[in-house]
Amino acid sequence: MAKLKPWFLICFLFSGTTTAGAQNFKNEFGFKSENDSYLLNKQDRYYTNGLFVYFRHAASQKKLGKKYKKLIYEFSGGQKIYNPISGYRPNPVKQDRPFAAYLYLGANASYYYKNESVLKIGVDIGTIGPKALGKELQVFLHKMVGLYEVDGWQYQIKNDFAFNLYAQYTNLLFRNADKNLDFSLESAANLGTTFSSLGLGILARTGNINQLFNSVSTNSRIQNKAEIDKPKTEFFFYVKPQLSIVAYDATVSGSMFNNDSEVTFNTKPLVFAQQLGINYSTSRVTIDYSLFFKSREIKSTAIAHQYGSISVLYRF
Repeated sequence: MAKLKPWFLICFLFSGTTTAGAQNFKNEFGFKSENDSYLLNKQDRYYTNGLFVYFRHAASQKKLGKKYKKLIYEFSGGQKIYNPISGYRPNPVKQDRPFAAYLYLGANASYYYKNESVLKIGVDIGTIGPKALGKELQVFLHKMVGLYEVDGWQYQIKNDFAFNLYAQYTNLLFRNADKNLDFSLESAANLGTTFSSLGLGILARTGNINQLFNSVSTNSRIQNKAEIDKPKTEFFFYVKPQLSIVAYDATVSGSMFNNDSEVTFNTKPLVFAQQLGINYSTSRVTIDYSLFFKSREIKSTAIAHQYGSISVLYRF
């Protein structure tokens, strides 16, 4: 069989762009990669790598109550990897953050209201520790791209069962008359054996934007038997400053029930994060790139941290 040329794949992925008005996609699949190397500053510290996959399905909108625009279910899986200021820290005394990994499967439901508010509730189940396979993936990645030797995972956070609940509420604060600038308030809560925190942030978008029940900003471009306008192409810049109150992080402090990890620290109670990004979404495809800048998270000699995120979504 002849090999498919790259241009054929590109044309296939973006084929939905020219027929947006005639298409009604109710499923979405995609992935996200997070890594501090995306800032091109040669750092490899703290939250050093994240890989995630998503599948979303829109419930039939004809069966929803009058106050709802959409109901979307999401199933996800992912892994987060953490290390000290370098992945080579064989001496535990020189580790300013524990080596740790978090591996999970998750499910959530998002309710989209006619007033453009969004309620998202979900649960993640997984593990931290060696069973999360952080060491194996980091060693593989470093060998594959020819980076330095990894050493120090023998002191990583020990195995522990992970069960986490979370909720997020988004509501529109303002949109200008030209409908190319808006601000939304996002509040979030996490409660579980791995992460417990409260967060409050402002999402600002400018460019070609859709309403929050039709936008990639809230993962709502899919729909099922809708009687509303189909999502238009989006191309916008966004910023989201957020302040979080952190009660617990098992990847830093170890298990809350039986902590026998050799290297642990307490977390900073207040963490400020700033996200800057650009998004392009057609009827079928989303491409998103963003940067995160976070204040110090750990009560150690650890410094502030930055990393990048790349997402690609496909609707069908």
